Amino acid sequence: MTPTTESAPPPRDPERPARLLRAEHDALMPLLRAAPGQALDRPTACPGWSVRDLLAHCSAALSRAVTGQLHAFTPELNEIDVAERREWPLSRLLAELADGYLTGGAAIGAAGGRLDAIALGEWVHGGDVREALGLPGAYASAGFTDAAALLAAYTRRCQVPLTEVTLTGVAVPDAAPPGTGLTIGARQAGRPAARLRTSPAALIRLTAGRPADPADYQLAGLTTAELIVF
Repeated sequence: MTPTTESAPPPRDPERPARLLRAEHDALMPLLRAAPGQALDRPTACPGWSVRDLLAHCSAALSRAVTGQLHAFTPELNEIDVAERREWPLSRLLAELADGYLTGGAAIGAAGGRLDAIALGEWVHGGDVREALGLPGAYASAGFTDAAALLAAYTRRCQVPLTEVTLTGVAVPDAAPPGTGLTIGARQAGRPAARLRTSPAALIRLTAGRPADPADYQLAGLTTAELIVF
Protein backbone atom coordinates (compact mmCIF):
# COMPACT_ATOMS: atom_id res chain seq x y z
CA MET A 1 0.00 0.00 0.00
CA THR A 2 1.29 3.46 -0.89
CA PRO A 3 1.04 6.14 1.82
CA THR A 4 -1.52 8.86 1.43
CA THR A 5 -0.92 12.57 1.08
CA GLU A 6 -2.48 14.93 3.61
CA SER A 7 -6.17 15.60 3.04
CA ALA A 8 -9.23 16.49 5.06
CA PRO A 9 -9.98 13.81 7.64
CA PRO A 10 -13.00 11.61 6.94
CA PRO A 11 -16.19 12.43 8.85
CA ARG A 12 -16.55 10.72 12.20
CA ASP A 13 -18.58 7.51 12.16
CA PRO A 14 -20.61 7.44 15.41
CA GLU A 15 -21.13 3.69 15.05
CA ARG A 16 -17.40 2.94 15.09
CA PRO A 17 -16.95 2.69 18.90
CA ALA A 18 -19.83 0.23 19.17
CA ARG A 19 -18.47 -1.89 16.31
CA LEU A 20 -15.02 -1.96 17.84
CA LEU A 21 -16.26 -2.91 21.30
CA ARG A 22 -18.60 -5.56 19.88
CA ALA A 23 -15.68 -7.09 17.98
CA GLU A 24 -13.63 -7.17 21.18
CA HIS A 25 -16.51 -8.73 23.10
CA ASP A 26 -17.00 -11.45 20.52
CA ALA A 27 -13.29 -12.24 20.20
CA LEU A 28 -11.98 -11.83 23.74
CA MET A 29 -14.75 -12.83 26.14
CA PRO A 30 -14.76 -16.53 25.15
CA LEU A 31 -10.98 -16.62 25.64
CA LEU A 32 -11.23 -15.02 29.07
CA ARG A 33 -13.96 -17.38 30.21
CA ALA A 34 -11.86 -20.36 29.11
CA ALA A 35 -8.60 -19.13 30.66
CA PRO A 36 -7.38 -20.85 33.85
CA GLY A 37 -7.97 -18.59 36.83
CA GLN A 38 -4.29 -18.43 37.73
CA ALA A 39 -3.44 -17.14 34.25
CA LEU A 40 -5.19 -13.89 35.14
CA ASP A 41 -2.53 -13.27 37.79
CA ARG A 42 0.14 -12.78 35.12
CA PRO A 43 1.70 -9.30 34.85
CA THR A 44 0.81 -7.02 31.96
CA ALA A 45 2.38 -4.09 30.16
CA CYS A 46 0.64 -1.81 32.66
CA PRO A 47 3.02 -1.49 35.63
CA GLY A 48 1.76 -3.15 38.79
CA TRP A 49 -1.35 -4.61 37.19
CA SER A 50 -2.11 -8.25 36.56
CA VAL A 51 -4.39 -9.38 33.76
CA ARG A 52 -7.28 -9.38 36.22
CA ASP A 53 -6.43 -5.85 37.33
CA LEU A 54 -6.33 -4.66 33.73
CA LEU A 55 -9.70 -6.26 33.05
CA ALA A 56 -11.05 -4.48 36.13
CA HIS A 57 -9.79 -1.16 34.77
CA CYS A 58 -11.40 -1.83 31.39
CA SER A 59 -14.65 -2.85 33.04
CA ALA A 60 -14.72 0.23 35.27
CA ALA A 61 -14.00 2.62 32.39
CA LEU A 62 -16.83 1.19 30.31
CA SER A 63 -19.20 1.28 33.27
CA ARG A 64 -18.36 4.94 33.81
CA ALA A 65 -18.97 5.70 30.14
CA VAL A 66 -22.39 4.04 30.30
CA THR A 67 -23.48 5.70 33.54
CA GLY A 68 -21.91 9.07 32.79
CA GLN A 69 -19.93 8.94 36.04
CA LEU A 70 -16.67 9.85 34.37
CA HIS A 71 -13.52 10.92 36.13
CA ALA A 72 -10.13 12.11 34.90
CA PHE A 73 -8.75 8.55 34.47
CA THR A 74 -5.54 9.46 36.25
CA PRO A 75 -3.37 6.57 37.52
CA GLU A 76 -4.59 7.26 41.07
CA LEU A 77 -8.29 7.24 40.16
CA ASN A 78 -7.86 4.20 37.93
CA GLU A 79 -6.22 2.34 40.81
CA ILE A 80 -9.20 3.11 43.05
CA ASP A 81 -11.52 1.55 40.46
CA VAL A 82 -9.29 -1.52 40.21
CA ALA A 83 -8.93 -1.90 43.98
CA GLU A 84 -12.71 -1.80 44.38
CA ARG A 85 -13.03 -4.79 42.05
CA ARG A 86 -10.23 -6.94 43.48
CA GLU A 87 -12.63 -8.53 45.97
CA TRP A 88 -15.25 -9.34 43.36
CA PRO A 89 -15.74 -12.91 42.18
CA LEU A 90 -14.25 -13.33 38.72
CA SER A 91 -17.67 -14.16 37.32
CA ARG A 92 -18.99 -10.75 38.43
CA LEU A 93 -16.04 -8.93 36.92
CA LEU A 94 -16.36 -10.71 33.58
CA ALA A 95 -20.11 -10.08 33.53
CA GLU A 96 -19.58 -6.35 34.06
CA LEU A 97 -16.89 -6.29 31.37
CA ALA A 98 -19.07 -8.16 28.86
CA ASP A 99 -21.99 -5.82 29.51
CA GLY A 100 -19.69 -2.82 29.09
CA TYR A 101 -18.47 -4.08 25.75
CA LEU A 102 -22.05 -4.46 24.54
CA THR A 103 -23.54 -1.24 25.94
CA GLY A 104 -20.59 1.13 26.16
CA GLY A 105 -20.34 1.73 22.43
CA ALA A 106 -23.68 3.51 22.22
CA ALA A 107 -22.77 5.92 25.02
CA ILE A 108 -19.34 6.58 23.56
CA GLY A 109 -20.72 7.02 20.05
CA ALA A 110 -23.30 9.52 21.27
CA ALA A 111 -20.63 11.70 22.91
CA GLY A 112 -19.59 13.26 19.61
CA GLY A 113 -16.00 12.02 19.71
CA ARG A 114 -15.23 13.18 23.24
CA LEU A 115 -15.06 9.60 24.55
CA ASP A 116 -13.76 7.79 21.47
CA ALA A 117 -10.38 7.32 23.15
CA ILE A 118 -12.06 5.06 25.71
CA ALA A 119 -13.13 2.64 22.99
CA LEU A 120 -9.67 2.74 21.45
CA GLY A 121 -8.03 2.24 24.83
CA GLU A 122 -10.24 -0.77 25.55
CA TRP A 123 -9.13 -2.38 22.31
CA VAL A 124 -5.45 -1.63 22.98
CA HIS A 125 -5.78 -3.14 26.46
CA GLY A 126 -7.29 -6.19 24.82
CA GLY A 127 -3.95 -6.49 23.06
CA ASP A 128 -2.19 -6.20 26.41
CA VAL A 129 -4.32 -9.05 27.74
CA ARG A 130 -3.61 -11.26 24.73
CA GLU A 131 0.10 -10.51 25.03
CA ALA A 132 0.16 -11.42 28.73
CA LEU A 133 -1.79 -14.64 28.18
CA GLY A 134 0.21 -15.68 25.12
CA LEU A 135 -2.87 -15.51 22.88
CA PRO A 136 -2.64 -14.81 19.14
CA GLY A 137 -3.62 -11.50 17.58
CA ALA A 138 -2.23 -9.14 20.18
CA TYR A 139 -2.67 -5.55 18.92
CA ALA A 140 -3.97 -6.80 15.55
CA SER A 141 -7.20 -8.57 16.46
CA ALA A 142 -10.69 -8.21 14.98
CA GLY A 143 -11.68 -4.56 14.75
CA PHE A 144 -8.25 -3.30 13.71
CA THR A 145 -9.54 -1.11 10.87
CA ASP A 146 -11.95 0.68 13.23
CA ALA A 147 -9.16 0.99 15.81
CA ALA A 148 -6.85 2.48 13.17
CA ALA A 149 -9.45 5.09 12.23
CA LEU A 150 -9.95 6.05 15.87
CA LEU A 151 -6.17 6.19 16.30
CA ALA A 152 -5.82 8.54 13.32
CA ALA A 153 -8.38 10.91 14.82
CA TYR A 154 -6.85 10.71 18.30
CA THR A 155 -3.30 11.38 17.12
CA ARG A 156 -4.47 14.55 15.40
CA ARG A 157 -5.32 15.88 18.87
CA CYS A 158 -2.15 14.62 20.58
CA GLN A 159 0.45 16.67 18.73
CA VAL A 160 1.85 13.68 16.87
CA PRO A 161 3.72 14.96 13.81
CA LEU A 162 2.00 14.24 10.52
CA THR A 163 2.97 10.72 9.54
CA GLU A 164 2.10 8.85 6.37
CA VAL A 165 1.71 5.18 7.25
CA THR A 166 2.01 2.24 4.91
CA LEU A 167 0.39 -0.76 6.56
CA THR A 168 1.48 -4.18 5.40
CA GLY A 169 -1.11 -6.89 4.96
CA VAL A 170 -4.26 -4.91 5.75
CA ALA A 171 -6.61 -2.46 4.06
CA VAL A 172 -7.77 0.64 5.93
CA PRO A 173 -11.18 1.69 4.55
CA ASP A 174 -10.99 5.28 5.76
CA ALA A 175 -7.69 6.01 4.05
CA ALA A 176 -7.73 8.76 1.47
CA PRO A 177 -7.76 7.82 -1.33
CA PRO A 178 -9.45 4.59 -0.20
CA GLY A 179 -7.24 1.56 0.23
CA THR A 180 -3.89 3.31 -0.14
CA GLY A 181 -2.72 3.98 3.39
CA LEU A 182 -3.31 5.79 6.65
CA THR A 183 -2.36 9.25 7.85
CA ILE A 184 -1.91 9.87 11.56
CA GLY A 185 -1.01 13.03 13.43
CA ALA A 186 -1.21 16.61 12.19
CA ARG A 187 1.06 18.86 10.21
CA GLN A 188 3.49 20.97 12.20
CA ALA A 189 4.83 24.23 10.76
CA GLY A 190 8.07 23.78 8.86
CA ARG A 191 8.11 20.02 9.30
CA PRO A 192 7.56 17.63 6.40
CA ALA A 193 5.45 14.56 6.85
CA ALA A 194 7.22 11.60 8.42
CA ARG A 195 6.88 8.12 6.96
CA LEU A 196 6.21 4.83 8.69
CA ARG A 197 6.02 1.41 7.08
CA THR A 198 4.78 -1.11 9.59
CA SER A 199 2.65 -4.10 10.44
CA PRO A 200 -0.73 -3.44 12.09
CA ALA A 201 0.42 -4.80 15.45
CA ALA A 202 3.62 -2.74 15.42
CA LEU A 203 1.63 0.44 14.67
CA ILE A 204 -0.42 -0.10 17.81
CA ARG A 205 2.63 -1.06 19.84
CA LEU A 206 4.47 2.09 18.77
CA THR A 207 1.60 4.48 19.46
CA ALA A 208 0.74 2.77 22.76
CA GLY A 209 4.33 2.76 23.98
CA ARG A 210 4.59 -1.03 23.96
CA PRO A 211 7.76 -2.86 22.88
CA ALA A 212 7.95 -3.33 19.11
CA ASP A 213 10.43 -5.40 17.14
CA PRO A 214 12.51 -3.00 14.98
CA ALA A 215 12.25 -5.55 12.18
CA ASP A 216 8.49 -4.87 12.07
CA TYR A 217 8.71 -1.20 11.10
CA GLN A 218 10.67 1.39 9.13
CA LEU A 219 10.46 4.97 10.38
CA ALA A 220 11.77 8.17 8.83
CA GLY A 221 11.30 11.77 9.92
CA LEU A 222 10.43 11.33 13.60
CA THR A 223 11.34 9.27 16.65
CA THR A 224 9.37 6.42 18.17
CA ALA A 225 8.86 8.56 21.30
CA GLU A 226 6.94 11.11 19.21
CA LEU A 227 4.42 8.45 18.21
CA ILE A 228 3.34 7.54 21.74
CA VAL A 229 -0.16 8.71 22.66
CA PHE A 230 -0.98 6.33 25.56
